[in-house]
Amino acid sequence: PFPIEQDCIHLQNGVYHLPDGSFQESRLFCQNRLPVKYNPKAASPDRWLTFLHELLDDADIPTLQEYLGYCLIPSTKGQKMMLIVGKGGEGKSRIGLVLKRLMGDAASNGSVQKVETNRFARADLERRLLMIDDDMDMNALPKTNYIKTIVTAEAKLDLERKGVQSYQRDIYARFLCFGNGALTSLYDHSDGFFRRQLILTTKDKPADRTDDPFLVEKMYAELEGILLWCLEGLHRLVQNNFRFTVSERAAANVDTIKRSSNNVIDFMESEGYFRFKADYSISSKEFYDIYKQWCADNACHSVSAIRFSAELRQNDRRYNLEATNNIYLPGGRRVRGFVGIEPLVHPCP
Repeated sequence: PFPIEQDCIHLQNGVYHLPDGSFQESRLFCQNRLPVKYNPKAASPDRWLTFLHELLDDADIPTLQEYLGYCLIPSTKGQKMMLIVGKGGEGKSRIGLVLKRLMGDAASNGSVQKVETNRFARADLERRLLMIDDDMDMNALPKTNYIKTIVTAEAKLDLERKGVQSYQRDIYARFLCFGNGALTSLYDHSDGFFRRQLILTTKDKPADRTDDPFLVEKMYAELEGILLWCLEGLHRLVQNNFRFTVSERAAANVDTIKRSSNNVIDFMESEGYFRFKADYSISSKEFYDIYKQWCADNACHSVSAIRFSAELRQNDRRYNLEATNNIYLPGGRRVRGFVGIEPLVHPCP
């Protein structure tokens, strides 16, 4: 019942073929037909574009355009989810309202937290192209494996419904989340978790701005033009082999969020506590003690020793380190540690 052709978009008045941009007026059966018409002569969606330019930095609008176009087709080749983060009151969730009207039953509201923690919530993504979380829960995710799997899924996933035996289906739902903070995890601070995120931040709401209570209805009237705008972004994304346009600002957003949840990165870029030197080595315990001293000096909470060592091993190429089990202490004891670090301080035990 759900078309798996990743190069077709089923619309109210026919089928749009992505490879060459052709349109076939005869409609094929599709359970997730978008309720908007394809009209190549539709006017430019000026209200929509003005709203976006007031909400986002100009360099981030191509990213949003490509992502919304990506949400029109049943594909996970882009392997990204999008978060739009603000401080509150900017009107960012209006994007979700317009998309719900544009995509109809192919889009639904949901919660990233529930998708990750409730095994029945994942079945609600069946036959959906987009899930909108318009008020993202700021509690850290206890796990991230389901979210990461759905974002990058290239095979069928197990789904469960109450009272029904589990079954397998292709899941193509993308996540578009709005919130006043970033998506964080209790335990997963890996590059893989952050690499799957496109994070756009909104401009501050002008103090003298007068909100238009009818703005959403005015943008609804531009749906045919908004569709053409999304298709333009989709074609650009496909031509770039599903690599999204990411501004320096958006890239910095991901780095900032990653640092805020992982102060080991800041420690490794600090000065005065150690230095990188190829012919030196240090035990894991001594290096962790130096890290705890840095945390105390900078009023930071230290991560566990196990996680500290895991972070270094995961980023050993970035820092040109070598993890080893052959560090010898005075007295001949052999312990774990790292080659390439010279300590500059020696914290008391």
